Amino acid sequence: QVQLVESGGGLVQAGGSLRLACAASGIIIGFNTMGWYRQAPGKQREPVATINFGAITNYADSVKGRFTISRDNAKNTVYLQMNSLKPDDTAVYYCAARRNCVDYWGQGTQVTVSS
Repeated sequence: QVQLVESGGGLVQAGGSLRLACAASGIIIGFNTMGWYRQAPGKQREPVATINFGAITNYADSVKGRFTISRDNAKNTVYLQMNSLKPDDTAVYYCAARRNCVDYWGQGTQVTVSS
């Protein structure tokens, strides 16, 4: 059974930083594609960053240069370092895993950026 548990969300002022963590169980993150997605109120869920089994990363244009996705295989945990946060980054952030064409999702963590 795959479980993804996010942590690290909160309230931060514009220009500040947060680091999200996603602790995974039932799946080996180093062998699968992991990602962070976000959903703002009234908007569709959108991809933020992904990292595949080869550690190749991809980012949404809106976060390039500000966010960094990484993983610690020993801890089976994926991170999202978010710097220079903007009010537009306010959303619920979800960790996701893809294995054998099946997607798994965490429960989400709220990130609120005040202006």
